Amino acid sequence: MNNRRRMTGVVTSNKMTKTVVVEITRKFRHPLYQKVVYSSKRVKAHDEIGCQIGDQVQIVESAPISRDKRWVVESIVKREIRNADQGVGE
Repeated sequence: MNNRRRMTGVVTSNKMTKTVVVEITRKFRHPLYQKVVYSSKRVKAHDEIGCQIGDQVQIVESAPISRDKRWVVESIVKREIRNADQGVGE
């Protein structure tokens, strides 16, 4: 095992070729006000597996692949079950 950073997130877009957009959400307590704060970050990741929108994936950092891509999809943690009746606007 190597010491590269690994994060889990949800695939929000797979319209590009071999690239997915993964949204990483983290929850933390504000240091001064003690309120629970949610923050999210969207990163582009290289995808050889073939992820679908809604899949929960684990990504690992890598050397730069393109101008925006510095992450690679390592595995799919949980598949999103999509029905055939889901379409545009839902």
